[in-house]
Amino acid sequence: MKIFPILVMLFFISGCTGPDIQQYTNMQPTFDAETFFNGPLTAHGVLKDRSGQVTRHFNATINAHWKDGVGTLEERFEFNDGEIQFRNWRLTPRNGGGYIATAGDVLGEGQAETAGNVFHLEYTLEILYQGKPLALAVDDWMFRVSDKVVINQSTLSKWGFRVGSIELAIIRQ
Repeated sequence: MKIFPILVMLFFISGCTGPDIQQYTNMQPTFDAETFFNGPLTAHGVLKDRSGQVTRHFNATINAHWKDGVGTLEERFEFNDGEIQFRNWRLTPRNGGGYIATAGDVLGEGQAETAGNVFHLEYTLEILYQGKPLALAVDDWMFRVSDKVVINQSTLSKWGFRVGSIELAIIRQ
């Protein structure tokens, strides 16, 4: 009987782990950040609350370019309620592979890695919630499905609990 609580705890802990990016190593087309995130892009997506209900949708334009190996993604989001947001990402190559990702509303540094057709990015995003700053952990999985299209799934969490998600398509122009 003493083992039952341990098994239940292990079950819940194992449910919190995400996929291993290395399982995508042989998937095509290869996600080369410097190639895909270069030039004009658009993004189209939805924000969902913790129950999966769509709360907003958006369209975005992205001007992406690289200089001396460092990428810049200048994003402009237009939401269905009229709000406009801007985010400028900076992708700096990391020793040993991957990237350090920074932006004005990202706390600290995000960490990105690629394998096969996947770009995985983890970071802490600060948003305003009911007029107060709120830090959310973001687990971003981008899957390159063609030369021009990436499908992005983001999970938003607070204290380890899923509070929302974002689903979008990024399209090279």
